[in-house]
Amino acid sequence: MDTKNIVLNVNGIEVIYNHVILVLKGVSLQVPEGGIVAILGGNGAGKTTTLRAVSNLLKGERGEVTKGSIELRGERIDNLSTADLVQRGVVQVMEGRHCFAHLTIEENLMTGSYTRSDKAEVAANLEKVYNYFPRLKTRRTSQAAYTSGGEQQMCAIGRALMANPSMVLLDEPSMGLAPQIVEEVFEIVKDLNTKERVTFLLAEQNTNMALRYADYGYIMESGRIVMDGAAADLRTNEDVKEFYLGVGGGERKSFKDVKSYKRRKRWLA
Repeated sequence: MDTKNIVLNVNGIEVIYNHVILVLKGVSLQVPEGGIVAILGGNGAGKTTTLRAVSNLLKGERGEVTKGSIELRGERIDNLSTADLVQRGVVQVMEGRHCFAHLTIEENLMTGSYTRSDKAEVAANLEKVYNYFPRLKTRRTSQAAYTSGGEQQMCAIGRALMANPSMVLLDEPSMGLAPQIVEEVFEIVKDLNTKERVTFLLAEQNTNMALRYADYGYIMESGRIVMDGAAADLRTNEDVKEFYLGVGGGERKSFKDVKSYKRRKRWLA
């Protein structure tokens, strides 16, 4: 990866939950300004924990970073609060959307603007969100609890945009959504990246979709980065195609296949 204009630098972090459970084991990654970087891997690989370490949401889960460092534009942010990070332009969209069920769509969006004091700026941001998510404008007076999963995901991303972020941490945006809606959400992410220059670090199990839209990818297994590279290179890598995209080179292989299993173990080692 080009080391110019690195906005986020995660260097060899370890994360422990409840003082005993080691979840991340020396994770390092970089996110360039204006890029889309994907953290890929199966359930339990450590993707969400990595995002929470960056946004300092670990304490709510009884977790802590015990080794390594996290820098935002060259400044250590390990001990900053999540609110401090929002002020610096880093906002996380949580896995599972977490909209306020009893509030309307528009009220949910407005909760994302609590750090902004300029009413004209807030109104302009709201209109910008509606331009990117016209479905939200149609449903703006509906209670979030009575909207679809796709609309709630759009609302969660729109709420983050109301804080006028320079970087969004996006956790499992495709979870529980129909394929057509997933593609729509990723297209909007790409538009925001291209037109608004919002930097994205996203955690995603849908490797195929993520590699279509990301510039760079990191693959995690059991709390470690096992492979990284440009998204285009990862899409054509035979190991990635076999283990994550389900299309091995030549004859399709099963995880029960001994040779395949041994090669996977050797790769992860």
